[in-house]
Amino acid sequence: MQMIRPSIIARNAAVTSPNYLASQTGLKILQNGGNAIHAAIAMAATLSVVYPHMNGIGGDNFWLVYNSNDQKLKGINASGRSGEKASIMYYRQLGYDSIPMRGHLAANTVPGALSGWVEAYHYADTHTNQKIEWANLLEDAIDYAANGFPVTKSQIKMAESFLVNKMIDDRNDFDAIFIQPIRNGLKVGDLFYQKDLARTLRRVAEDKGRSFYSGTIAEQIERSCRIKGVLTKQDFHYHTADWIDPICTQYRDYVACNLPPNTQGIASLSILNILNQYDLSTISEHDPEYYHLIIEATKLAFELRDKWVTDPGQIEVPLDQLLSDSYGKKMADQIDDSISRKYQPLLDPKGDTVWLGVVDQWGNAVSMIQSIYHEYGSAVVPEGTGVLLQNRGSFFSLQEDELNRLEPRKRPFHTLNPAMLFKQNRPYLIYGTMGGEGQPQTQAAIVTKLVDYGYYVQQALDAPRWLYGRTWGAVSNSLKVEKRISPAVLEALVNKGHKVEVVSDYSDLMGHAGAIKINDANIKFAGSDPRSDGLALGY
Repeated sequence: MQMIRPSIIARNAAVTSPNYLASQTGLKILQNGGNAIHAAIAMAATLSVVYPHMNGIGGDNFWLVYNSNDQKLKGINASGRSGEKASIMYYRQLGYDSIPMRGHLAANTVPGALSGWVEAYHYADTHTNQKIEWANLLEDAIDYAANGFPVTKSQIKMAESFLVNKMIDDRNDFDAIFIQPIRNGLKVGDLFYQKDLARTLRRVAEDKGRSFYSGTIAEQIERSCRIKGVLTKQDFHYHTADWIDPICTQYRDYVACNLPPNTQGIASLSILNILNQYDLSTISEHDPEYYHLIIEATKLAFELRDKWVTDPGQIEVPLDQLLSDSYGKKMADQIDDSISRKYQPLLDPKGDTVWLGVVDQWGNAVSMIQSIYHEYGSAVVPEGTGVLLQNRGSFFSLQEDELNRLEPRKRPFHTLNPAMLFKQNRPYLIYGTMGGEGQPQTQAAIVTKLVDYGYYVQQALDAPRWLYGRTWGAVSNSLKVEKRISPAVLEALVNKGHKVEVVSDYSDLMGHAGAIKINDANIKFAGSDPRSDGLALGY
């Protein structure tokens, strides 16, 4: 297939993100002597400002970090835990059978994103050879918050959905910052300001987040949550981001790596583990069998995920066994080539998230994902902070027998999972995507297109995609496919029992993906998703 735009090819370093301003920030940091970790922090901070409907300082993030000095891959889990007051009984006494999706009661987990930035910065400062001042990494984010940035169609669209659907009655600073400008006629290209957030980020630039977790900002957030919510200053004070060991599985001549629970990284790797049992060279990527195989592998991977993924402190997961070649064969044996497998739980592929990737001239690499869960998260902005709190904790269950039942100081199930593919113990592909439960599916699409079918990076991101799961608010799972996929393929999938729903050529439902490939000559090939406001850059 033809590419919409060419892959970016760079000798030294490359960045990709779903917003062009953030990508420019990352490239500037690299050109000024920062490394991949520094660039990732600066990009994440900028994205928190210029893509506020997708992520922010009030959300969580996860990292894969490859350090070329020791040639090791490490992970950071910067997801927040539920508050000390958050319990099933608390919500039951308020009359809830499930946690609300919006409002203060949805904002029941501590925002971990900033702790991830700080943890990564300290690591770069002590374990890499490059130095850069912390405050320099937040300069662009502060500038865009204080002096405005040109608003995108994506942000307007999300804000209009709140305005039309009246998604929340629990009004706070959120309405004044994000919705009132729409009522006043904000249009694409107009400057959008977040003055309170600029003040918060300036404080963070001065104290590396101490005020956010143990000072004045934490107190401001607590005041907002004191009457209607559950978070306390103590919840912020005791929060930590944790270094964790990545998990990996074999795929062809490569090793695919991701993060363990509480992320769904095991699902992304399980799909590849299943596909590794098949010789895709005998199946065209345009053949219905290709789509059927990955969709069925996805269902099996989700069944495994649903059984095991929760706060890792709650259950011991036999990761080595579940990601072994023998277990991959066992799962592959369950696939019927002729008929679609029934998967009962309703899937929600929706998830408003950003993924970014960086590779620097020294060989360091970062795959990082950051989110506030649903678009605009909980729709709560504590007064004077500009911090939009996430609603990730709304995923907790109020059923006592559920694996992801709500309990105090517990991390929720996370759809977020950054990915890397290694070749001969070196990073080969830095990749990831937004999109909730669509993430494992899109990751599999990218890997198979690049590894099995020899696509260019941008070509793989441009290619028609599919998504097994439900649209937000729907009552049944369906297979959503972009209409660029041929009618013959769709007919064959219907004949196998798939419930097919055709969507637009480049649908936002498919998520916003990105990737950077590093070839044997150390040349970087980077791409960004045409479905996003993104940009890949290099030098």
